[in-house]
Amino acid sequence: MPFRNRYTGLIENYRDRLPVHDDTRIISLGEGNTPLIRLNNIPRLIGKDVDIYVKYEGLNPTGSFKDRGMTLAVTKAVEEGSKAIICASTGNTSASAAAYAARAGITAFVLIPEGKIAQGKLAQAMMHGSVVIQIQGNFDDGMRLVKEVAAQAPVTIVNSINPYRIQGQKTAAFEITEELGAAPDYHCLPVGNAGNITAHWMGYKEYAENGIINNRPVMVGYQAAGSAPFIKGEMVDNPDTVATAIRIGHPQSWDKAWTVQKESKGWFDKCSDDEILTTQKLLTENEGIFCEPASATSLAGLINDLKSGKIPEGKKIVCTLTGHGLKDPETAIKQSTAPVVKIKADLAEVKKAILDNMSE
Repeated sequence: MPFRNRYTGLIENYRDRLPVHDDTRIISLGEGNTPLIRLNNIPRLIGKDVDIYVKYEGLNPTGSFKDRGMTLAVTKAVEEGSKAIICASTGNTSASAAAYAARAGITAFVLIPEGKIAQGKLAQAMMHGSVVIQIQGNFDDGMRLVKEVAAQAPVTIVNSINPYRIQGQKTAAFEITEELGAAPDYHCLPVGNAGNITAHWMGYKEYAENGIINNRPVMVGYQAAGSAPFIKGEMVDNPDTVATAIRIGHPQSWDKAWTVQKESKGWFDKCSDDEILTTQKLLTENEGIFCEPASATSLAGLINDLKSGKIPEGKKIVCTLTGHGLKDPETAIKQSTAPVVKIKADLAEVKKAILDNMSE
């Protein structure tokens, strides 16, 4: 029987499109190559004739899309002789940085907002052996401090202001177009720091300019209503949302994201926390796909725009799901309505409980 070559990560897979050399030591955990899943039930439930796919980035090694950029950022940091990396994080970046630093054998310093990080993400950063620094402030305070520290200490910043992060993240667009045979008509993403929407557009543009695809998607970015600087048209000093991964009021890719919006003829919009959580539950219960709240923002926004007609029927649409649902188990459990049936360890009672709870 024929054997498939072992997949060894996105840098090796796209080496000719990334800034690495033949002798570069690659720091990888096998990231990338995540599923592009066609939604079977939600289009019917919302009554729309539309082809929706979700790019399930929660199945990267540390459970989020951050691994795409982190593999390249840490690879280049090691190549340039760095012994330590640093980041500010609402959770996913810290988990990814900690894991790749452990893989590389260097130190990771992560600044996180005290009391404003989901437990699953905090556990990852701690277990991977990073130095966790909790600050009495938000992500934007952390980002300011990281930039100040990096200007005075021998550490490499691995937030999305690091250009290698964006280079790594653009590979998601490559994978999507390779599976679909073209770019989608629309690509919807949650927007916090805005590095990911910037990276996807970079990937689509590169494939279009190289003649690999003939079209480019309309890029649509959705924010949480309590953390929506792109909707307000100005920075937000005290962002607040249940979607902790996009609880960012001062996006680092502000100018680049506006360029994406203009070039792709796309737009930004917002979703309430209720809409985000409702969509997270809708996706989990009807498609079997468990993402964290911030990820559900992309689908929540899409559903709103489909219902209003802003995005017409008959289109092919991709939604990026940025992180796995297990990143924030507390929020998931709070809104779960699944019954927990308590009975005696008795066959008759088990049978009764099954029959009472069988789907019609």
